[in-house]
Amino acid sequence: MDIDPNFIRSGLLTYVVLVASFSLHEWAHALAADLLGDDTPRNDGRLTLNPLVHMDLVGTVILPLFNIFVLGSGFPFIAWAKPVRMNDANFKHRVRDDILSTLAGPAANIAAAFIAVILGSLFVTAYPRLAELVHRFVVLNVGLTVFNLLPVPPLDGGRIFRHVVGMSEETFIRVSRVSGIAMLFAINLEVVQQAIGYLVELSLIPYWIVGGWINPQAIFLIYHS
Repeated sequence: MDIDPNFIRSGLLTYVVLVASFSLHEWAHALAADLLGDDTPRNDGRLTLNPLVHMDLVGTVILPLFNIFVLGSGFPFIAWAKPVRMNDANFKHRVRDDILSTLAGPAANIAAAFIAVILGSLFVTAYPRLAELVHRFVVLNVGLTVFNLLPVPPLDGGRIFRHVVGMSEETFIRVSRVSGIAMLFAINLEVVQQAIGYLVELSLIPYWIVGGWINPQAIFLIYHS
């Protein structure tokens, strides 16, 4: 069987960026919780960008690698990292601080994507080979943000939604067990993937506008890489 080096390289690039994005996301959750008074993530050793600490055997290793290299899917969000444990009893303002700690993960991915677009706009013209890396990094971080903010437990959006509707932590955990399994099946449906893809494309528009304002030539290379 012939092995396509470009397929392997592209798959490895996607996987490395995915793991890095997960690590940034979970570290931000841990950092925000720690700053707001909850030392649980610190005691669990989650205040680090070391990807090995945040990796889940099934969600960060087996499923994404199978999805990328066996199924050859371009939809990388059938994956997850090990959730950061937080104890909202340690927060001074339980609801507010839990929401802030929850939003810290997506906020870190948003900030990282904007930084990547800005740096890419400044350097890609001189170093065109960076275009693919910048494109993959921006798309994956924005995609993870969009996906995580869906109001479905156990996603970050679902955790925020539980505060909006006044759902107890116990109910949230029970619902998460069911909805998590249902979501794992639903996300394999083409119509669901297309819907999420459209949301990601819309969410990417501000990034391409910012990059185009800085350097149209560079953002053209990034966008089409």
